[in-house]
Amino acid sequence: MKIRKGDEVIVLAGKDKGATGKVLRTIPREERVVVEGVNLITKNIKADAQRAGKESGRVTVEAPLHVSNVAIVEDGKPVRVGYRIDENEDGTTTKVRVSRRSGKEI
Repeated sequence: MKIRKGDEVIVLAGKDKGATGKVLRTIPREERVVVEGVNLITKNIKADAQRAGKESGRVTVEAPLHVSNVAIVEDGKPVRVGYRIDENEDGTTTKVRVSRRSGKEI
């Protein structure tokens, strides 16, 4: 997956199309991401001893989105992600993510 936790993304499809937010969590096995303030659902949470002090009742939480429905944002526009291998001065190489639009490192 080319999208990581902490990336600023825009939603490309679905009920929240056009919304932007920060990636809170990635689920690589299911190819899904959870974006802050996007795809909100209401869950009914029971109060019990294990959840003492936590919220109960009707709680609004972010549901996961498929990674194909989001893209990284650069200057307010969605960009694709590529990779470039940089060589360090000590001879080692590092793989870095770059924007396909501008070539800048993400």
